[in-house]
Amino acid sequence: MNSFEDFIKNHESIQARVALACEKAGRDRSMVTVMPVTKTHPADAIEYAVKAGYRSVGENRVQEAIDKMPQSVPCDWELIGHLQSNKAKDAVKHFCRIQSVDSEKLIRRLNAAAEQQSKTMRILLQINAGEDPAKFGATCEAADPLVELALNLTNIRLEGLMTIAPLSDDPTIARRCFERLRTTRDRLQERFQTALPELSMGMSGDLESAIVEGSTVVRLGSAFYGERALF
Repeated sequence: MNSFEDFIKNHESIQARVALACEKAGRDRSMVTVMPVTKTHPADAIEYAVKAGYRSVGENRVQEAIDKMPQSVPCDWELIGHLQSNKAKDAVKHFCRIQSVDSEKLIRRLNAAAEQQSKTMRILLQINAGEDPAKFGATCEAADPLVELALNLTNIRLEGLMTIAPLSDDPTIARRCFERLRTTRDRLQERFQTALPELSMGMSGDLESAIVEGSTVVRLGSAFYGERALF
């Protein structure tokens, strides 16, 4: 992992990229949150982020995050990686929001765990808007029953949708994915007459396209920390 000085340089570069992308898209800069992704990096990565003013970090694996939490400075932890239903209880206990919810079974498990812990669990539904067989997530067409279920459970707060674009050298593929997530969100808001304000989409290589298409959260790992560590 790079040094804190390198992290700050990367932070300044990222903030400039986000500001320029918002300007070009005609969007208010305050509507886009930058989330450092600390997966595979040691606890120092969280300290770097907090010292730079970030309030939350993204992690892919429940156990990896749990192992790092006692060594880390306080912050909000968000789960952005695939969650197996048998890890629901631990995820509810340790994370402030889970972005990778993609099935009715998982929603019910999270609700039950949150009820046991007297907690309201904030979630995003992960949608495979790029129709990539290598990615997790419900299809856009399967999102409706998931939204309906989440809205009717007392210990779940559905805040929006998340997607990961297919890996491709063609930038139009990512942009089409992001556009499809936005139009799916808009359709769901109209059908269920509820606000789904969060669109978590865009990573280090495609954040500009994501912002153009309405992203409210960009999740950045290598842009902050360099290549992943073998942690």
